[in-house]
Amino acid sequence: MSIQAPPLLILLAADFTLILHLAFILFVVLGGFFALAWRKAPYVHLPAAVWGAWIEFSGGICPLTPLEQELRRRAGDAGYTGGFIEHYLLPVIYPDQLTPPTQWALGLCVIAINLAVYAWLTRRFMRTRRG
Repeated sequence: MSIQAPPLLILLAADFTLILHLAFILFVVLGGFFALAWRKAPYVHLPAAVWGAWIEFSGGICPLTPLEQELRRRAGDAGYTGGFIEHYLLPVIYPDQLTPPTQWALGLCVIAINLAVYAWLTRRFMRTRRG
């Protein structure tokens, strides 16, 4: 005998997954800045940034996407209509114009932003070691 979760609880899990996905995307793009305050941040951020760039370059799908969609399907939700999260966050994570060239551009942005941040941090670190 399996236990069924109420549809509202499953929808909340789908919304949480969506928020987690957005947070991960922001961390991939801007997570290098955490290294300003936390020296071990690159150990967490760099693998995430590599993963994010790889997903974009390969045209792959983050596992959070099918998880969220499956949760919504199980809750009986036919699509992304209604609600704040669906209306405002989904176009950011799942844009209609997401083509392979767009994905390559996003991947290059991830790399460029993070190279700039880590280059700046490396220069700063080297100056403090010399001084």
